[in-house]
Amino acid sequence: MSNASFIVVANRLPVDSVVDDEGNRTWRRSPGGLVTALEPVLRANQGTWIGWAGQTGAAPEPFEADGITLLPIELSADEIARYYEGFSNASIWPLYHDAVQPRVFRRSWWKSYYEVNTRFAEVCAAEAAPGAVVWIQDYQLQLVPAMLRERRPDLRIGFFLHIPFPPVELFMQLPHRMEILKGLLGADLVGFQRPLAAQNFLALTRHLLGYRPRGHYVTVDDRLVRADAFPISIDTAAYEEVANTERARHRAKEIRAELGEPDTVILGVDRLDYTKGIETRLKAFRELLEDGRFRVPKTVMVQVATPSRERVEQYRVLRDKVEREVGRINGEFGQVGLPAVHYLHQSFDRYELAALYQAADVMAVTPIRDGMNLVAKEYVASQIENHGALVLSEFAGAAGDLRQAFLVNPHDLTDLKDGFVTAAESSPDDKMKRMRAMRRYLRKHDVSRWARSFLTALGVPERSAAYNPGSPPAADAAEGT
Repeated sequence: MSNASFIVVANRLPVDSVVDDEGNRTWRRSPGGLVTALEPVLRANQGTWIGWAGQTGAAPEPFEADGITLLPIELSADEIARYYEGFSNASIWPLYHDAVQPRVFRRSWWKSYYEVNTRFAEVCAAEAAPGAVVWIQDYQLQLVPAMLRERRPDLRIGFFLHIPFPPVELFMQLPHRMEILKGLLGADLVGFQRPLAAQNFLALTRHLLGYRPRGHYVTVDDRLVRADAFPISIDTAAYEEVANTERARHRAKEIRAELGEPDTVILGVDRLDYTKGIETRLKAFRELLEDGRFRVPKTVMVQVATPSRERVEQYRVLRDKVEREVGRINGEFGQVGLPAVHYLHQSFDRYELAALYQAADVMAVTPIRDGMNLVAKEYVASQIENHGALVLSEFAGAAGDLRQAFLVNPHDLTDLKDGFVTAAESSPDDKMKRMRAMRRYLRKHDVSRWARSFLTALGVPERSAAYNPGSPPAADAAEGT
């Protein structure tokens, strides 16, 4: 029975499965800004979130969590290997990131990608109420908009791509490129992180399909499709609140003490992914130590590399390279009890992350290519005393929002090194001026504003109950975010 007037479709549900010692399964909400932004809309419209529950085999029955209906999709182990690890992350991911890593194309992967997208579309078509709004998320589900349009032409369909969208010459390398492009054109609104990505998309409709886009719009089968930029953000108030806790503040002081009270702490926090530029960042730090521009123990680096896609060969190779470089740096420049690089291949809770952010004098966010990179925004929001410095890649989407950061070209090792030194040696007044400006921007442009702007463009009235989650964020009334 179709009954949901607002539906979010994503690869994963916004919950994690937890099994206790007696084998009982419960569900815990996953961290992340997307569910925070969309929760009021889902509740106000009796909405449903459709996605994979994170376990292979038969999907659980639909259930409620925090007042949101969750509708799990079944995925087999073979489908995870082919649809997710294969076509999504070994074909699309490297290609969309400007071919940072060689991409792999296999026909069996495409078949699985098509079948899984069809399953998502069928489940959504059955769940959606007449005239419902459906918001589809990210690169794993690029065929769903057209599949859903074919089954339910009455729906209002939006799609948002969280990663970069490549220029014409790169996209043209993709097998089944026509199917992908036509899949996205099934939406009424196709959202991207940056304006150039939307321009790339519209250029492809002209190049591959012979359409004539005008401004942000292209006409498809007598239907207007809008392509535009909607830069995603974070729950700024929540990050500031955590950073302001005594727990996080005290832990930040402990971290600096554990590091030996250095003059400068350089921090990197990334998924262990080849797009994040971790290897180049470490090499730049090593050369700065070789040049004598940085010295241990006065300057140390902390690199958090969160485990990611460890069954994929490219990621296993990357981990080996990163760990060898860390070992080389510490072997050459570390001292007894005082390593030059503190390498942490693990995940941390939000309090430990907030403490790390506050303990860092310089935050290094230097991806080779990134759709946005929310870590940069998390760091800025957590800098409640405005004393830190952000070194940010020009090729991260966040560079378009955080313009007061120390912007660097991660492909240019000399520029990267100079950026680290400039940030570390910047005056306290300069750092404070830059950080305050960035935090003011994030206070006004948080994840809720992102969701509002997209849904308003999709045709959801901004004054509806969906946009009345309660009192304004604490950060709106206080200096700093």
